[in-house]
Amino acid sequence: MAQWFAIKAQYPHALVFFRMGDFYELFFADAEAAAAALDIALTSRGEHAGKPIPMCGVPASNAEPYLVRLIRRGFRVAVAEQMDDPKAARARGSKGPILREVVRLITPGTLTEEALLDATRPNLLLALAQGESEIGAAYVDISIGSLETETVGPEGLPALLARLEPAEILAPETMPLGEWEAYRAPHSSSPPSAARARQSVAEAFGVASLEAFGEFSDGEAVALAMVIAYVRATQAGAMPRLARPQPQGKTGRMGIDAATRANLEITRARDGTTTYTLLSAVQRTLTSAGARMLAEWLSGPLTDHEAIIARHDGWAWFLANAATANRVRHHLRACPDIARALGRLSLRRSGPRDLAVIREGLRIADALSAILNEPLPPLLAEAAAALSGHAELHDLLRASLARELPLRLDEGGVITPGFDAELDAERHLRDEARQILAALQATYAERYDVPNLKIRHHAQLGYVMEVPAQAVERLRRNPDLILRQSMAHSARFVSSELAELDRRIAEAAERAQERERAVFEAVVAQVLLKADALAKAAEALALLDVLQSAATLAESGKWCRPEISTDYAFQIEAGRHPVVEAALAGKGTFIPNDCDLSPDRRVLLLTGPNMAGKSTYLRQNALAVILAQAGLPVPARRARIGIVDRLFSRVGASDDLARGRSTFMVEMTETAAILNQAGPRSLVVVDEVGRGTGTLDGLAIAWSVLEALHGQVRARTIFATHFHELARLQAELPFLSPHTMRVKEWKGEVVFLHEVVPGAAGRSWGVHVARLAGVPKPVVRRAAALLDILEKRGAALMAEAELPLFARAQEGLTPEKDPPGAAVLAALAALNPDQMTPREALEAIYQLRALLPGKAEAEGVNILS
Repeated sequence: MAQWFAIKAQYPHALVFFRMGDFYELFFADAEAAAAALDIALTSRGEHAGKPIPMCGVPASNAEPYLVRLIRRGFRVAVAEQMDDPKAARARGSKGPILREVVRLITPGTLTEEALLDATRPNLLLALAQGESEIGAAYVDISIGSLETETVGPEGLPALLARLEPAEILAPETMPLGEWEAYRAPHSSSPPSAARARQSVAEAFGVASLEAFGEFSDGEAVALAMVIAYVRATQAGAMPRLARPQPQGKTGRMGIDAATRANLEITRARDGTTTYTLLSAVQRTLTSAGARMLAEWLSGPLTDHEAIIARHDGWAWFLANAATANRVRHHLRACPDIARALGRLSLRRSGPRDLAVIREGLRIADALSAILNEPLPPLLAEAAAALSGHAELHDLLRASLARELPLRLDEGGVITPGFDAELDAERHLRDEARQILAALQATYAERYDVPNLKIRHHAQLGYVMEVPAQAVERLRRNPDLILRQSMAHSARFVSSELAELDRRIAEAAERAQERERAVFEAVVAQVLLKADALAKAAEALALLDVLQSAATLAESGKWCRPEISTDYAFQIEAGRHPVVEAALAGKGTFIPNDCDLSPDRRVLLLTGPNMAGKSTYLRQNALAVILAQAGLPVPARRARIGIVDRLFSRVGASDDLARGRSTFMVEMTETAAILNQAGPRSLVVVDEVGRGTGTLDGLAIAWSVLEALHGQVRARTIFATHFHELARLQAELPFLSPHTMRVKEWKGEVVFLHEVVPGAAGRSWGVHVARLAGVPKPVVRRAAALLDILEKRGAALMAEAELPLFARAQEGLTPEKDPPGAAVLAALAALNPDQMTPREALEAIYQLRALLPGKAEAEGVNILS
């Protein structure tokens, strides 16, 4: 227990898996937390401070499923192993407890095991360091060895976190992480100085200066040092194979803030699932590495024109060479995850099957290299080059490894017979002893007249003679036999002959096992010597997978290669929403729509009823930009898009009650972000600005935001609204293009055609939607009657003059108040007594009375105004 207390003091924030024989034991609060999380028995042993010590355990041979559940529940686990063999310690006369040390701290950001990882998503550890005015970020995925950095301003941190979706974050306690606070790693070490950070990173990679890898800001250097130190600490001093750090600050990615990413559901839906996302709609990848790369492309669309075109050229070549593409797909279907197997090998945490992954991956790489031997576009040519040149290593793996490999090295049979002469000799001795064992079993059965006698191996007793219960008493009288264990239906005996045979077999098997381990480690060392080339081959395989996936999308003819330009163009013909279209498959037809945000009509004002498809139209055009600049096909007949530097989407209403923000406050915060950060190269799609407050307040806000987007921000904009009056601004805003969602009335019913056409809507059909939603009929009828009265009153007011907001606000003046009694006269003029029932007439009288000057205020009634 003294050992346990010492280890727990070093890792206070982790559960300690304390190795005791065949089990990992947990004690005190660790045991209570683990027992509850794993639903296993909580027991106790001994006493501490006069109380029993809570305890639970899991078998060491099957610990991984338990670790999976603990890590997914947010726990960190320190694995303390026995550093000595108990038998060897006893042979040396050691009387103290066996030495135990933590060999690994398992945290969410440092996972390497397949069972703990999502095969299709990266698993990033992110470090953040505060620079003078910006934040340095370094992020590593130790499962594949990638290491990248970038610099962001404080306002860009939420967007970075939303794009990366890190599994764990290292950050100063003073740096707020917002909704990512739960991912902050508990660590107490202070960040190093910039100079010390640069030195330590250079030492870690064996170079004289960090500048050998490029230009890094002080914040990036400190973040790099933080992430490397944390990885080293969690791996008990060992370091995985890490690629050279790549500064990403100037690679040209589209800016997408957290709110926009959530609105568009690019890789994750609002409910946390991945089913109805852009990624799920376009994914045709065949490998887990390809799926990870596709998610990365969608999360960070490019703004570099040449890089985008190179990706388009890649999948367009596959589209034009269908036979070659199909051969590539045939091989990719069998392609394993080389990158993650290489990560486990570099940490010496691998099994024989990780070497089999490398062997099979190199076989496929060689086959694909032979297929891609014709003139290729640049991106494919680079991939083909990375796939070749591995023949020597592939030959070594084929010659050394058995065809079928066990899960663990200690199961034996990993190295194929004939590869190593010394191993073959040891195996021969071991196997010869086993043949002797089989002969001895037959001799004993005859000698002691027990036909079903068996010789078995027991972990504690060694080789024993196991006999049925009816023969036990007779054999106990034999002086050559010693009874070692009695059971309900059998018993186990030993003899001097068996003991000697046990020793001979154990020594032969142990020598064979030690030699096989040595040969295995030698093969692993050869693989790691080629680690960088293997990592490039793994990336090339993933790239081929993403490009063939894009070509598969385009094969139907319904997805086009977008024309990417450096101007301000934006023209999409017959565009569709890929996620909605996928959801409608077999159930209905998606109605395509055009979108033209050319410089002379860069602001599209979209009006129309609820449920007509406005939000879908906004999102599909934003998603088209993401797909185009990610280097993928676009669901449209034709698309021409000038590169978008930042994308903003304000679609859908939500609150943030945990931080005390109402729906309207969230809406205004997101609107402010758009107005403060968008520019002429941005794309802005906004829906229902001003919906969360009073009608006139909302109209005023929507109008002023629209004017700002048109005249000051000058971004390409789609502005959806229910304030149909805004369409009349076309005369004052020359680049405004009013459009509406087309609807038809048929026999008292409204038919939504889901078509976007020029013009403005006359009404919102909200009452009709309420009826469709199942609102009780009396409530719907009452709403329709009130709507009729309100519309007539509005018509009467508009007959005399423009809406006061437009008449005064354009001149920057405060609207004048209506003269006393004007509301009553206007409402009275709107009534049609010949068409009113007695009940409606009575209601109208009450409403008119409430409008009398001073009367409404006195009685607290405000029905029409």
